[in-house]
Amino acid sequence: MTTLLAGTQTQDTQAATTPADALEMLRAGNRRFVEGRLIERPWNEQVEATAGGQYPLAVVLGCIDSRVPVEKVFDQGIGDIFTGRVAGNVVNEDQLGSMEFACKIAGAKAVIVLGHTSCGAVKGAIGNARLGNLTTLVQKIEPTVQRVSAEMDADDPSFTDRVAEAHVSAMVDSIREKSSVLAEMEQNGEIAIQGAMYDISNGEVRFL
Repeated sequence: MTTLLAGTQTQDTQAATTPADALEMLRAGNRRFVEGRLIERPWNEQVEATAGGQYPLAVVLGCIDSRVPVEKVFDQGIGDIFTGRVAGNVVNEDQLGSMEFACKIAGAKAVIVLGHTSCGAVKGAIGNARLGNLTTLVQKIEPTVQRVSAEMDADDPSFTDRVAEAHVSAMVDSIREKSSVLAEMEQNGEIAIQGAMYDISNGEVRFL
């Protein structure tokens, strides 16, 4: 089997990449992850190569769930993607500001909201969890729980994952609504804003 070798993203490679290219890079990386043929990376060389600057191709907002290591499931190396993580992949001002920096200042070509199956934060929202600051977080997911509840029985085995997927879509909408910077960049074709779901049972990412 041929060994795949990885280079480090540069200003030139980033500039030559379109939003569609960035999305395909992530799709291809996930296919490699699922198939068990991860790229061999010279990690020490990538550390040195990125010490003076970074030119990632995408920014991913994922959940803190330990089963969803974002860089790994997309088979990306040092300097390839920006990653923000918060329980339930909830969009807030800090995450929006980070995305705006990643795209407008640092040149990333895609924004991905990555949810996943069997999400604990979503389960907490479904169960009306109340615990310190967790209360505020799950309350941001509860409106989606209510919307999905109007469409299907909460006892359905697929209910949690349906809420998680709907929540991803809601967060994508929230990015467009709350960040005029990112919305304008998307309208101008400079970036893509996309939702996706990771299946913890098989490692596959499905773009929505």
